[in-house]
Amino acid sequence: MTELRRFRVGYLSHVPHQSFLDTAAQHPVMEVVRIPLDQPEEAVLAALQTVDAYYCMASRDELPKRFHVRQELLRDLPDLLMVGSTGAGYDTVDPKACTEAGVLLVNQAGGNAEGVAEHAVGMMLALLKRMPEAQAAMRAGQAKNRVALMGRELRGRTVGLVGIGHVGTRVAEIVRLAFSCPVLACDPYLDAATVAARGARKVEMDELLAESDVVSLHLPLSPESRGLMNAGSFAKMRKGAVFVTTARGNIHEEPALHAALASGHIAAAGLDVWEQEPPPPSHPLLNMANVIVTQHTAGVTHESRSNISRIAALAFADAASGRMPPRIINPEVVGRFQARYEAKTGRPMA
Repeated sequence: MTELRRFRVGYLSHVPHQSFLDTAAQHPVMEVVRIPLDQPEEAVLAALQTVDAYYCMASRDELPKRFHVRQELLRDLPDLLMVGSTGAGYDTVDPKACTEAGVLLVNQAGGNAEGVAEHAVGMMLALLKRMPEAQAAMRAGQAKNRVALMGRELRGRTVGLVGIGHVGTRVAEIVRLAFSCPVLACDPYLDAATVAARGARKVEMDELLAESDVVSLHLPLSPESRGLMNAGSFAKMRKGAVFVTTARGNIHEEPALHAALASGHIAAAGLDVWEQEPPPPSHPLLNMANVIVTQHTAGVTHESRSNISRIAALAFADAASGRMPPRIINPEVVGRFQARYEAKTGRPMA
């Protein structure tokens, strides 16, 4: 009997969590290949040319540009069938280029939703209670007048969510149930009934900015969302409001946010994502006492990393077994992907 051809999945350098390898090991139809990055780029490329699927780092600044999934790389990988990002985001992958190449793209949406949602709500609480300002004053020996650091409570305040997918839905649940917050959501891809089922009232962007005490971003970076929060957007926010983002850098314009904070129009900001990650130590936003900064770590928890790695391995295992995986970013490519899969592997896909 002919031995079943194994579906080869390659990753560069490391996986987010051991659970990827542990889960993959339970599916013998799949072979996982580690490709070290401490070798010449051409050697890395040669190794990638031997795999059926590429488990691609989702963080822009952790992955060498040569191995971002763009047209150039896909031209060098004509036999690649599938790309899976290591997270919910896929900044390192061009979905249009994948579609043109007949390559299926999946992400791990929802896998780290709890970690990111808790991070966002934690920032809201810390900023309203002015914890970063109090810490800076104490460390500078200037903490003499407690009234000067008087904060506000989250309970009953209006929270505006730009995007209400997996993370936004969980944030809405937390602030609504724990703090009795009215929740507004702007999401052009969902109707009012769906938004209501996720715990918010659907509004347009201008109303959300004007009516929210806290504005929190929960949407992917795309051509439509790039620069969405600019000088005009920050000016439309309620004076004294708090801004939080655990979404993606480049959705908010950093100089515009700095100006809005410096003017006092926005009271405070919590930033987990940046145009450059990590930002340089001289970045103006790093040196503001009313700003909490983290290095894209909202979803970097033991639980979230374990979960996103496990569901990624299961997605590749589905493909290896001839099943269509979940969380497909470019569904328009499915027909062509199936044909390419069957031609390369010699077995049908359900």
